[in-house]
Amino acid sequence: MQRWWYIGDEKKMKNEVATFSAPRFRISTPRQLDDRKWTFKLHTPGQLHQNEMVAIAGDCEQLGNWKPNDVFLMERVEGSDIWAAVVDIPSQRVISYRYLICAIDPATQCVHVRQWETHLTPRTIPASTDTLESFDTFGDIGGMHKVDRGWLTNDTIFQFSFYNNPFMLTGKAKNKLIYVKLTPMNLRVSSEAQDIAAVLEESLSNDTRENGTDQPAFAFTECVSLCGDEAKLEPIEQFGRAYNPDDILIFHVTVTEPENVAYLIDLYTYSSRACHDEPPRHIGYHYILPNLLKKSEGQLELPVTCASKHRPLGMMTIEYLKITPFCPQKLNLKTSFTRYWNPKWRGLEIGHRGSGTSFKSKDGNLIRENTIASLKKAVSHGADLVEFDVQLSKDLVPVIYHDFSVYVGLKRKKQMDTNDMLELPMYELTLDQLNNLKVYHVEEGKSREPRFFDEDLEEHQPFPTLAKALDIIDPHVGFNIEIKWSMRFSDGTRETGCSMTDKNLYVDCILDVVLNHAGSRRIVFSCFDPDVCTMLRFKQNLYPVMFLTCGDTAKYPKYHDPRCNSHNTAIKSACAMELLGIVGNSEDLLKNQESIQQTIDNGLIIFCWGEENNCSNTIRHLKSLGIHAIIYDKMDVFSTKERKENIFLLEARESENEILQNLHEENKKDILDKLTTNAE
Repeated sequence: MQRWWYIGDEKKMKNEVATFSAPRFRISTPRQLDDRKWTFKLHTPGQLHQNEMVAIAGDCEQLGNWKPNDVFLMERVEGSDIWAAVVDIPSQRVISYRYLICAIDPATQCVHVRQWETHLTPRTIPASTDTLESFDTFGDIGGMHKVDRGWLTNDTIFQFSFYNNPFMLTGKAKNKLIYVKLTPMNLRVSSEAQDIAAVLEESLSNDTRENGTDQPAFAFTECVSLCGDEAKLEPIEQFGRAYNPDDILIFHVTVTEPENVAYLIDLYTYSSRACHDEPPRHIGYHYILPNLLKKSEGQLELPVTCASKHRPLGMMTIEYLKITPFCPQKLNLKTSFTRYWNPKWRGLEIGHRGSGTSFKSKDGNLIRENTIASLKKAVSHGADLVEFDVQLSKDLVPVIYHDFSVYVGLKRKKQMDTNDMLELPMYELTLDQLNNLKVYHVEEGKSREPRFFDEDLEEHQPFPTLAKALDIIDPHVGFNIEIKWSMRFSDGTRETGCSMTDKNLYVDCILDVVLNHAGSRRIVFSCFDPDVCTMLRFKQNLYPVMFLTCGDTAKYPKYHDPRCNSHNTAIKSACAMELLGIVGNSEDLLKNQESIQQTIDNGLIIFCWGEENNCSNTIRHLKSLGIHAIIYDKMDVFSTKERKENIFLLEARESENEILQNLHEENKKDILDKLTTNAE
C-alpha cells in the first residue's frame, strides 16, 4: 500500500519517531519480558480543534483495556499531520486497537472522547510479525471510513436552540438579519476579582477588541443550522452564525463544570452600507447564568441589552437541553453499533406493539398489545424485530405501555356505570399498583366496554417490565424500543400532563435496564421527541437511535418543535446529531416517495410506520422503494416472508454452519496429513 501521507524524508521521519516516547495517560506499566516495542504512526486528515489530541485504545493493559481514561496519548511529529507513539505491547497474542481524538480536562485529568473509530472490527496487530510498527490513517480501515462523535464520559452537554423566529427587537435592529454567537464564560472567581458581577463585566464579548473573551478552561462550542446545505456541527465563526427567518439554529456546548459556566449570547448585524471586509455591528447581549439551567430542559424568555447604550433592545426566546453523563464505567471503546447497519438488512419486518394494535382493531385482535404474549406471537410468525412503547411507572420502573393515561376500575364487575372508572396519568401509579389494581386501557375507559378478560393469563397482562421482555423474548429477535415522552403541540398544549420525572433521569432509568439485560440482542431506540433522541445518542455509545416523525400530514397536530413537523427537517436533525436514521410516516412517504431515496442519500437508515402498512401489497411496494424496515400490525396476516424466521436467527445459523464447515475442513486435512505421514 502506498504511504501517500508521508511528509518529507522517510528516514528522517523514522529518526524523529525513534527519539520519541509518549507516556501512557495516567498509568505507567512496567515492561514485561515478553513485551515488544511497537511504533504507532497515524495520519490525521483535517485540522484538530484547540485542546484536542490523538490517543490509542486497545485490549491490553498498556493500551488501557478499552477504558477511556486509560488511553495511550500520542504526540504530533513536528511540522506534520503525523502523530506517533512507542508502546510496549504483549508479543504472544493478537492485539486489537482503535484511534481516537480526545481532550484532557486540565482540572480533573479526565479524558473526553471527541471522535473515535467505530468499525465493527477494530485494527489488529498479529501475534508474530517481522515488522514492529503500524502506519494508519485516522478513520480508514481497509478502505472503509468510519468515525463517530464521542459520548459523554464526565462532561455535560448544553444545547441552546433558536427556532420559531425567536427575536423580537426594536429600533434599527428590527427586521435585520441577526448573527448569533454563544460563548461559555468561566465563573470561577479568581483572586484578582472576587465578585462574579466583576468577572462578567470584564469578560464582555466584543470581537472587535484585542483581548477577546475569557473562556472557561475546558469547553467545546459548536453550531448547526438545520436550514443550511449541510447539517453538521461545526465550530462557531468569529461573529457567530446567521439566523434566517424560519431557521432552526442549535448551539452544542460541551463543558465539565456546568455549575461554574455562564453563557454569553451576543447579537450582531451588518450595516447595509458596510464594506466587504468590515466587521458587523455588536447590537446586543445577554448572560445566561447556570442557576437558570438546573432542569434537564426548558424555555427561556430573555431580555436583550443594547451593547452601546446598555438599555433594553427587545426579547429573545431560547429552548435549552441539558444532557448529563450516564454511568461512564458501563461504557468503553471496545465497539459501537450507533451507526451500524448491515447492507443485507433491507425490507425487515417489525411487529407493531408485538402482534398489533388491539384496541382500535375492528375485527377483534384477541391478544392485548404490548404484552409478552403479543411479542411472542409476532416472533413466532417471523418478525425480525418487535416494536413496543416504554415509559416509567411512578417508582421509575420502565414498563411497556403505549398511552399516557389509564382507567382504574372502582368496582370489579363486567358492566360498568359512568362513575365506576377513574382516569389517571400512568406515571402516577407504581408498578405494584399497575399490576394489582383493576386497570383498563384508555379505549376501554372511554367506551365503558372491557375488551379483555384475561386476568388468569400471566403473559397477557398489561405493563410487563422492559427487563422481563429482554429476559424472556428470543434473543435473536431485535427490539425497536420507542421511548414515550409527552410532547408539546404548536398551540402550547401537551399530549398529556407532563411527568414530574426529570428527563435525564427518565432516559437513564431505561438505559440502565437495557445495558443490564440486553446481552447481545440488537436494539434500536426511537422517539418522537428530538431531544430524547439526542440524549440517547450522547449518553451511550452502543445502540443506534432513530428519529420518529409524522412528516407532512394533516392527520396529526403540529408540534411546537419544528424539527418534528417535516421529513426533510427530520433528516437534517438526524444528520446533525449522528443518529442512525428516520422512522417516517407511511402516509407522507407514499405521497412523497422521493423522500425515501433522499433519506438514504444522506447516509441514513429509514423505517416506516402507519396504518397504511397493514396491507401485504403495500409492504411489498415499500420494500421495492428501498425501505429498510416496515412496522405493521398482525405479522401472522400481512407478512410477506416465505420463511417464518427472523433474519438475525438465519444469520446466526449460517455463521454456525460456516464455523462447523471450517472445523470439518480442518479435521479432514488433519486426517489426510496423518494418513500421508503413516503411509510414508
